[in-house]
Amino acid sequence: MVAPVLETSHVFCCPNRVRGVLSWSSGPRGLLAFGTSCSVVLYDPLKRVVVTNLNGHTARVNCIQWICKQDGLHNKCIYWKLSLHKKAVHLQGHEGPIYAIHAVYQRRTSDGALHILIVSAASDSTVRLWSKKDSEGGDLFLASCSQDCLIRIWKLYVKSTSVESQDDDNIRLKENTFTIENESIKIAFAITLETVLAGHENWVNAVHWQPSFYKDGILQQPMRLLSASMDKTMILWAPDEESGVWLEQVRVGEVGGNTLGFYDCQFNEDGSMIIAHAFHGALHLWKQSAVNPREWTPEIVISGHFDGVQDLMWDPEGEFIISVGTDQTTRLFAPWNRKDQSQVTWHEIARPQIHGYDLKCLAMINRFQFVSGADEKVLRVFSAPRNFVENFCAITGQSLNHVLCNQDSDLPEGATVPALGLSNKAIFQGDIASQPSDKEELLTSTGFEYHPVAFQPSVLTEPPTEDHLLQNTLWPEVQKLYGHGYEIFCVACNNSKTLLASACKVGTFTIFKIFYLYPQNIFLYFVSGVHVFLSDPVFSLFAFTNKITSVHSRIIWSCDWSPDNKYFFTGSRDKKVVAWGECDYSDDCIEHNIGPCSSVLDVGGAVTAVSVCPVLNSSQRYVVAVGLECGKICLYTWKKTDQVPEINDWTHCLETSQSQSHTLAIKKLCWKNCSGNTEQNEAEGAEWLHFASCGEDHTVKIHRVNRHAL
Repeated sequence: MVAPVLETSHVFCCPNRVRGVLSWSSGPRGLLAFGTSCSVVLYDPLKRVVVTNLNGHTARVNCIQWICKQDGLHNKCIYWKLSLHKKAVHLQGHEGPIYAIHAVYQRRTSDGALHILIVSAASDSTVRLWSKKDSEGGDLFLASCSQDCLIRIWKLYVKSTSVESQDDDNIRLKENTFTIENESIKIAFAITLETVLAGHENWVNAVHWQPSFYKDGILQQPMRLLSASMDKTMILWAPDEESGVWLEQVRVGEVGGNTLGFYDCQFNEDGSMIIAHAFHGALHLWKQSAVNPREWTPEIVISGHFDGVQDLMWDPEGEFIISVGTDQTTRLFAPWNRKDQSQVTWHEIARPQIHGYDLKCLAMINRFQFVSGADEKVLRVFSAPRNFVENFCAITGQSLNHVLCNQDSDLPEGATVPALGLSNKAIFQGDIASQPSDKEELLTSTGFEYHPVAFQPSVLTEPPTEDHLLQNTLWPEVQKLYGHGYEIFCVACNNSKTLLASACKVGTFTIFKIFYLYPQNIFLYFVSGVHVFLSDPVFSLFAFTNKITSVHSRIIWSCDWSPDNKYFFTGSRDKKVVAWGECDYSDDCIEHNIGPCSSVLDVGGAVTAVSVCPVLNSSQRYVVAVGLECGKICLYTWKKTDQVPEINDWTHCLETSQSQSHTLAIKKLCWKNCSGNTEQNEAEGAEWLHFASCGEDHTVKIHRVNRHAL
């Protein structure tokens, strides 16, 4: 088998914020399927990696069910076949978005043939049944949940046709009966209420039976039910062995934090692991202890943004990624290096910023310092606390002394957010020591005081869980940068890390501000494109294009400089990519001989992201990654020729497959700095190049490409 030249090595995402979008396979592979934006993700909880993406929907995926189907907002179901990862059957019939589905196995009583029965409900106020041959079944137990905080278990069975005595004095449960007629065959069914379960204190959003399994050739169905509620808890229910009364066996959930409970819950194939889908998209995974069956411990699981990802950056050493999104969070992803395993998996290890505005952009100032911009008028600068640096080294396997040698000695331990505030306040060692104990707080508290969630330093050797990410991984905010009168749109930092440039939106105008950055984190000067507030330095317009010299006919959405700073590349909505630089022109309309240095590359779709690799290929050509509005990524190489006009200077190398591509517009592409001396770089050598991508489909991906294929 030929080794692939372009691989998607890591994916970061989370389920959509709707009920029913999560389903855990009861097969031997135990894959977890969930919908993120318009895509379906197959995730392996044991290996902690994404197996593949199934891209076929054109709108948000609302519900998924193994083994039969899933759907989206475009009024159709899609039945997926796992072995091929291809769409097999479209189940069309609903006239509105589909919001709930399930499937059971049944055997025909007439001929014993196996078939799959699928039921779907939609906003068109209809419930439709779909059948497919090849399955089995019997009496059915149906669990339902509601906003009345209760769970009801119903029994559905075929009613006997034999004549029963109507004078029987035995107490019977009330039966609801109905008859189905198909092909002149009438079948009578009965439904009875088995039990009512009360234990949750808020809406119950989901219930899930433990999957059936075969034991000694006989199909077994454990009577265990899992429920998820908006009260931030999951409860595992089971009937008592002696009395048969349904009782609460285990209760797990979240404590504290700014969360709103659970949307969904699932068992794994043998019932030893349970997972919950939270309101903000996060997954919570618990595993049953082998020693004490009533003890469940949190486990590591995939995480990511629950809304569009707007920007991302590699750190200067190429060891982690920071991303921002319209879910108002900044997230940091890094590799988890384990001594006993050769496979390296990437995880979210910090959430430096949880904001009140949609985040739009960020720029790395140095290895552990970044600036972010949101739908507000202020830029905010964040620096990593000591506790993060220590845990980062422990998780990634780096030397703490080597990392701390370039950091200040008075680093804060962590950060917390004050009441009604948006700024992360630094917490130092003295602040932690002065916090009252739980007993002292109980004796002195009046019961009406607000106590913010205090930062608690912790030593981690593995990626943190969602509870820890929410409360203990914030970075202190060290500076605010004022000057803009409208919402921040983009920000960038120069290569020497001494200048910041940012832009905001003012109707059809854009205001640019330039900042000087000093090691003391003090910003001394800023210059406007209209007014110079300080006399030195003075910035002036160097070159520009007009209606005559312009190559693009639509908005330019992205640009990037070549690694040698000789050229810069632009991508536009007009589907064109152009390289610009200093060229020999006799046209007087071109300022300083700055103009297009390449032929116009038509990539076939609107260009939303452009990024130039920091190293050249073996033929000394620039490697350019182009992201399209449709979600596809194309790789090209370019080299200036001596021909006038330029001909055959662009070469198409690779493009992402359907499963590797994003499902919505790509917002940012960023190549990894190849100069970092990380263990991963040493292991892979110079054979592979890495770049990251993010998009409106809520997803961050890390790709690697074989340099010899370029």
